[in-house]
Amino acid sequence: MQDLYETLGVKKNSSEDEIKKAYRTLARKYHPDQNAGDAKAEERFKEISHAYDVLSDAKKRAEYDAQRAFGGRMPPNAGGQPGGGFGGFGDFADIFAQVFRRGADGHAGGPAGPGPSTMRGRDLEAEVRVSFAQAMAGARVPLSIEQRSTCETCGGSGAKPGTSPRLCTECRGRGVVGRDQGGYSIGAPCPRCGGDGTIIDDPCATCHGTDSTKGRVRHTVTIPAGAKDGTKIRMKGKGQAGARGGVSGDLYVIVRVDASPVFTRKDDDLLVDVPITFPEAVLGAQVEIPTLDGRVKLKVPAGSADGRSLRVPGQGAPRLKGSGKGDLIAKLRVQVPTELTGAQTKALEKYAATREGDDPRAGLFR
Repeated sequence: MQDLYETLGVKKNSSEDEIKKAYRTLARKYHPDQNAGDAKAEERFKEISHAYDVLSDAKKRAEYDAQRAFGGRMPPNAGGQPGGGFGGFGDFADIFAQVFRRGADGHAGGPAGPGPSTMRGRDLEAEVRVSFAQAMAGARVPLSIEQRSTCETCGGSGAKPGTSPRLCTECRGRGVVGRDQGGYSIGAPCPRCGGDGTIIDDPCATCHGTDSTKGRVRHTVTIPAGAKDGTKIRMKGKGQAGARGGVSGDLYVIVRVDASPVFTRKDDDLLVDVPITFPEAVLGAQVEIPTLDGRVKLKVPAGSADGRSLRVPGQGAPRLKGSGKGDLIAKLRVQVPTELTGAQTKALEKYAATREGDDPRAGLFR
């Protein structure tokens, strides 16, 4: 299996710009026009073009990396059939030009006429951490991430302000060139423009002709009320800048919610442990409990056992999908006294005497 990274003399983790730069350097050196009659140079040019065709395409590169990891073989990436078949395409350069006109989502970015192809920017993913209170009430929180953005100096053209890229004369703006090889027409990225379809004579001093800049970008993320841990928020057009005037990708923000010291969430309901005294459990009582909006009164029925759950409608978490809120479920926790005064001890002994003969464990021995 041919090592395409070795063919271009780049590392496996090289960036798109580094791969393009290496390709342009080698393509100029081994271009058939510069090495007329040199069969070895022509073969080397084919290898270089094939390597760039794969490594310059994110999807093809990912497939190649996967096959490379398992020692697989790459299928042929160039070829055709005599007579210009393939649904009316004149040659594979036309096919490549059609493909290069397509965005990252596979939809055509425009007609396959002269002009640079555009490419949608990559989607990005980031995490933002919020408190439980922010998740329940909703909030606007800052997020700073490292990403590529359209160059503000040149507006994404890559050219110095006041100038414009010119159409590549070798590929006539298609970004690919076709060469006859024994009855077959082989398509390859244009060695003069690197597949852009245009040439920048006077590059932008800020982005150096790459049409985008890398740096930290600040975003403001709107957290919806009721957000759960793992909620994913889409920020359209806030992802990686598109190439050659293409639209930016999207930014997906995953919300991480800190645990609450008071509440536990279950779907749209909130659970809270409510401590009550032994007399309150036996005699019943009105106690105050916390909610997201403040305190409310809860009626504890007489004879309530430890662990009993009481539901308070409409005091839970806001529903992300739909309206209203879930419920608040109060779980009673009876506090059994561990230290008693003399009077308390005598009172309990007197109570116990009134229940003589009442054995709660009698059923265990039936």
